[in-house]
Amino acid sequence: MQYELTEEQRMLQDMVRRLAREKVEPGAAKRDAEGKFDWAMVDLIRENGLYGIDFSEAYGGSGAGMLALAIVVEELSKVDAACGLLVADHELGSLPIMLAGNEEQKQHYLPKLATGEHLAAFALTEPAAGSDVARLRCRAVKAGDSYIINGTKNFITNGGVANIVTVYAVTDPEGKPHKNAGVFVVEKDTPGFSVGKKEDKLGIRSSDTVELIFEDCEIPAENLLGQEGDGFHVMMKTLDFSRPGVAAQALGIAAGALEYATAYAKERESFGKPIIRHQGVGFKLAEMAMRTAAARQLLYKTCALYQEQPKDMSRLSPELIRMSAMSKCYCGDVAMWATIEAVQVLGGYGYIKEFPVERMMRDAKITQIYEGTNEIMRLVICNTL
Repeated sequence: MQYELTEEQRMLQDMVRRLAREKVEPGAAKRDAEGKFDWAMVDLIRENGLYGIDFSEAYGGSGAGMLALAIVVEELSKVDAACGLLVADHELGSLPIMLAGNEEQKQHYLPKLATGEHLAAFALTEPAAGSDVARLRCRAVKAGDSYIINGTKNFITNGGVANIVTVYAVTDPEGKPHKNAGVFVVEKDTPGFSVGKKEDKLGIRSSDTVELIFEDCEIPAENLLGQEGDGFHVMMKTLDFSRPGVAAQALGIAAGALEYATAYAKERESFGKPIIRHQGVGFKLAEMAMRTAAARQLLYKTCALYQEQPKDMSRLSPELIRMSAMSKCYCGDVAMWATIEAVQVLGGYGYIKEFPVERMMRDAKITQIYEGTNEIMRLVICNTL
């Protein structure tokens, strides 16, 4: 196992860091203020081959692995967490196909997802159910060579812009919760599939977050991933593989806040010296640096472990499941804490929108909530000890 960066990974890091500073950061505040999805950022990621960074070369991806994915998401998120999410959520939406798709499904969907020609989203959460999967009610009923899907999903990232959505739906409401569901590929413009309410959010405001509505939405039976009844296992393994992407977004937010607050503290003076030389400020920055470094090492080790795992439905060890939950939970908590500290370092300037740390603080909060709340992550951790 190796999680010190290779020369190729450092080159990738330098490239994405430069791209983020030159192309992503200048418009970040405007995108946040307007709260609109920006296709220019999609084009930027497409042109630089970043959507397929963790896709197999067999399907047109880079085959660079999960650590490379984390590097890309971290560097983009340092300047705009919503931009970093474009890569992380695309991975999430594509993972069910990577993990449970048959060869025909992979050949059909993955090449266009690898290039970013098509975008993906994952639809799990419903108005009455998030962490409690047993309460999910979106229903898929077999009808000959088709499935008919009815129900509503909400808080779906990329839901309004994706070409394909991988949807978790109950197939047998009377069955046991872990044996009564499937994950289905629903293509854009399928009759009965529509986009509902667009959410007005606290943070990651330029990310597309919407309600999805299924009204007698008929899809071919071959759009089922795996076997009927496999849905719970497909969903859980998808989240195990995708949580490091959210951790990377959170790590990027924390690192970006640290970098900005440190630069500010070296320039801002009070009582005759830069405020970083006052222990009240310097110690905050020192603690931010330590926790951010610790979060990075935890995430990188997690990614190194997952890179050695095939993307299929074989069983993951309790250690791997625990590491995924730990990295997501710890990085999210560090991001929230570090951005609050960064606002404090900037004082009054930290509280106004002219400076980016207040945006970073708003963006950080969601990393403690989506893809499993940090409370659920702690439950996963203790259950795998």
